[in-house]
Amino acid sequence: MTRTVRPTLGSLLYSAMVVTTLLGLLIAGTGAWRIGVGICGGGLIAAGIGRIMIPERMSGLLRVRRRGTDVVIMLAIGIGLVVLAVVIPNQP
Repeated sequence: MTRTVRPTLGSLLYSAMVVTTLLGLLIAGTGAWRIGVGICGGGLIAAGIGRIMIPERMSGLLRVRRRGTDVVIMLAIGIGLVVLAVVIPNQP
């Protein structure tokens, strides 16, 4: 008897966050660090918002701790990255 395992919505959102973060790191590594860090932060913000909206039973890999803790951590880091990308001045 084989059982098909379907990915949950949270697991798909988690995978999208990982891909977005890797893309942001790749862009940051090529020299456009503000854009890359902003993309990483945006991915974390989207995952935090998704964690709020997705029911607990469908959160899959996105669920690490309690919902409130996950949301606060992802949103804080995501907003922090976006703010840093905007606030840090250009170096000559």
